[in-house]
Amino acid sequence: MKVLHVITGLGVGGAELQLRQVLQHTRHDAEVVSLYNPGDVAGMIAGDGVRVRDLGMTRNTQVSAVLKLRDLIRTGRYDVVHTHLYRACVYGRLAARLAGTKVVVSTEHSIGETHLERRRMTFGVRALYLGTDLCSDATIAVSDTVAERLRRWGMPERKITVIPNGVDFGRVEFDAAARARVRQEQGIGPDAYVVGVLGRLDPNKRFDLVIESMAPLLGQQTKLLVVGDGPDRERLAAVARAHEVAEHVIFAGQRHDVAAMLSALDLFIASSEQETFGLSVLEAMANGLPVLYTTCPALVGIDTDRARQVPGNAERMRAEIAAEITAARPRADEPAIRAQYGIEAVTGRIDDLYTQLWRRHRAAVPAGRA
Repeated sequence: MKVLHVITGLGVGGAELQLRQVLQHTRHDAEVVSLYNPGDVAGMIAGDGVRVRDLGMTRNTQVSAVLKLRDLIRTGRYDVVHTHLYRACVYGRLAARLAGTKVVVSTEHSIGETHLERRRMTFGVRALYLGTDLCSDATIAVSDTVAERLRRWGMPERKITVIPNGVDFGRVEFDAAARARVRQEQGIGPDAYVVGVLGRLDPNKRFDLVIESMAPLLGQQTKLLVVGDGPDRERLAAVARAHEVAEHVIFAGQRHDVAAMLSALDLFIASSEQETFGLSVLEAMANGLPVLYTTCPALVGIDTDRARQVPGNAERMRAEIAAEITAARPRADEPAIRAQYGIEAVTGRIDDLYTQLWRRHRAAVPAGRA
């Protein structure tokens, strides 16, 4: 089949990187359109040999973009249009139906309890999302938590399919040489114990909580490595200064070498207030790291001693971190996450969904390869 993925933007983020991994393993012909901001991930996808185009939107409300996208879809004669992230769902689903596309699928990555992709959940936001869902055949929820939130919103059960995010385990496996290189780059000694957080620096991630929790534990032999960038960076740096640990809290900035950064760590912490999946937790576990997390829907129902849930307050989190530092647990594999979240199996389920929906329409032979 010939599939067009429509995504809001292609800056570095969980949904964007997940799309790249799916494209690397799909059995269908695929192309990508970003509504705007064709950032670093656009270059990565293009480097993989997949065509990427930018629709060039200049503002959030740009009705003409629907017609422009409709024409692009109609000219491309796509069998499936697959939308990702809120704005792409709103524009892409409508444009696909106007273009006469047989199968329209959405993936919902980021519905929280109070926010949708850092957008406060207002009546208007929800109404627009559900209204354009009338143009879609199915919505993929990346976890049972997301599926339940969609049901509470009023999306029909028959339209919801749970397919988790996938992990390319080879991409994030431990690399001893990279560990030494990253530590040297960041001025960290080879024998130091390094705790790490990774992700976009915004308030929902609560990296300030980790800094506050770790402040009494930090020193020459214990460091906190913050990997990522975003609007919260200056505030986080101020928090480190206020606790007089700025020299021991290292901001690595935005990085694309995830395996190398994880390899440099001894403990990974995920401190989000809300989470719809928890991909970074799975990647850290795939790297062999022990993990502490405040919320991670991806681990619901998985029996593991490599990751455990911790309270979201500084004093109790500090006690859990201190226990891990004392134990200094070595790296170890977790077969349970490999069995459930391998990217090959996850992509196969998405590809199969396209086929099922196509057959439901009793359509003609698809344009792309079978």
